[in-house]
Amino acid sequence: MSTVIMVVIAVVIVAAVAYLAWTQARTRRLKRRFGPEYDRALESQGGRAAAERELLSREERHQELELRDLEPQQREQYREQWVRVQERFVDAPEAAVEQADGLVTVVMGERGYPTRGFEEKAAHLSVEHGRTLEHYRDAHDISARAQGKQASTEELRQAMVHYRALFEELLSVPARDAAEQTPRS
Repeated sequence: MSTVIMVVIAVVIVAAVAYLAWTQARTRRLKRRFGPEYDRALESQGGRAAAERELLSREERHQELELRDLEPQQREQYREQWVRVQERFVDAPEAAVEQADGLVTVVMGERGYPTRGFEEKAAHLSVEHGRTLEHYRDAHDISARAQGKQASTEELRQAMVHYRALFEELLSVPARDAAEQTPRS
């Protein structure tokens, strides 16, 4: 076999190995970033390549958003509103769930996320909140059933728990701000 052919074969092998390593690294990064949403995309898109294209597209669209952190005073106001929504649950669970959904949507809007269409909201949230997005999906499903009077009180309670998981994450103090607020010794 000639030297040229051996060099070409070696280059092809190195390129194939490099491409394989690159795709595996991308897959690991996407799984880490999106958490359970990676598996959901895999199932809905019908394969790894299509799912990863979808998730990469979400990242690109997400970069176009002008997201902002909430001021401490805003966080406190929203927490107070959440407490009122929870208190309402005792007397009107369906209405409280509807209000919880509305409050989560308001906070999303304040942060700069789109607030129209559940799937659009979920896609944008998945980029930074992939690990809690399943809570939002579950809450949304229960809320939809509640509108048709098909959700039990226990399911409505679960919806409140699910909404709260995303709500708290949306309100959380960004790591850089938390470090600045920590007193130094």
